[in-house]
Amino acid sequence: MSGRTPVAVDADGNVRLPVGQVILRAQPRALIVGTVTALAVLMAALVALAWGDYPLSVPQVVQALLSDQGFATRVVTQWRLPRVIAAIAFGAALGASGALFQTLTRNPLGSPDVIGFSTGAYTGAIVSLTVVGSNVLSEMAGALAGGLLTAALVYLLAWRGGIQGFRLIIVGIAVTATLSSLNTYLLLRAQTEVAMAASLWGAGSLALIDWGDVTLVVPALALLGVVTAAMMGPLRQLELGDDAAHAHGVRIEGTRITVLGAGVALIALVTAVTGPIAFIALAAPQIARRLTRGAGIPVGAAASTGALLLLAADLVAQHLIPGSVPVGVVTVVIGGLYLIALLIQEAHQQL
Repeated sequence: MSGRTPVAVDADGNVRLPVGQVILRAQPRALIVGTVTALAVLMAALVALAWGDYPLSVPQVVQALLSDQGFATRVVTQWRLPRVIAAIAFGAALGASGALFQTLTRNPLGSPDVIGFSTGAYTGAIVSLTVVGSNVLSEMAGALAGGLLTAALVYLLAWRGGIQGFRLIIVGIAVTATLSSLNTYLLLRAQTEVAMAASLWGAGSLALIDWGDVTLVVPALALLGVVTAAMMGPLRQLELGDDAAHAHGVRIEGTRITVLGAGVALIALVTAVTGPIAFIALAAPQIARRLTRGAGIPVGAAASTGALLLLAADLVAQHLIPGSVPVGVVTVVIGGLYLIALLIQEAHQQL
């Protein structure tokens, strides 16, 4: 008889999904939203693989993926597919990271690009560029170190016998402003070619993605996804409040630090390869929460929503704007409008 736990529905109406030794719980509506979003991502991916200076039909794209079709296969598999995979994986990482931080702070503004972790990762990457030079591994290490050090600094400055979400956001905004000034200073002091490369990279772009980047970063993001899935139970307990979580045996600060580390690592790895891409981590979790209509933020639905948003934004950046701009430019424009609407909504709720 198999020892595996079958798929079942618990007393709270959540679906229990066995994944190895981990039992994942998800709301039925969240599963439906995640599935529909995943299908939309697949359709957008096919459009992205077909659309370009060398146009292809969807059947031609499928044939190029399944067999050698000469130049069409080269266009699809070598030129377009790495960028599409990167957009999906990186968008999912940004969405999941935003969901972790917004759940941890219990605030829709608790996004890594608002509270400074994206900026810290950018600072680490700039230091790596100016000291070591252009190298993917050193930029990844610098971005990860910068993000983690920024997270540690924000956490320590916000600590007052514990962590309160709104205080963490305010401290993060202050640290973001400080790091932005530091980044400007570093770029002004750098050699011209280094400063230009860092500035272009800082706009957030998928244009230079190749298979080397994909094979290096995507497995690491997948591993972090497993860690995130394992933390869902304790994280949901934290949503009930520290006292309730402690009563259920959750290690409060240990859980927060682990979630913080996983979220920073997700955002830092993406930033190391593409530069800072705003808006996705901020908006994807809230869009997913509204679609699922749940009490909390579903991390899986936020990840699939993030993948769809980044892939769609990259299509707009490549094909609908003259001259083809970095995807970060598109997300910043949309994100600014979204942030204004979110702030207005938060202000109305406070009245």
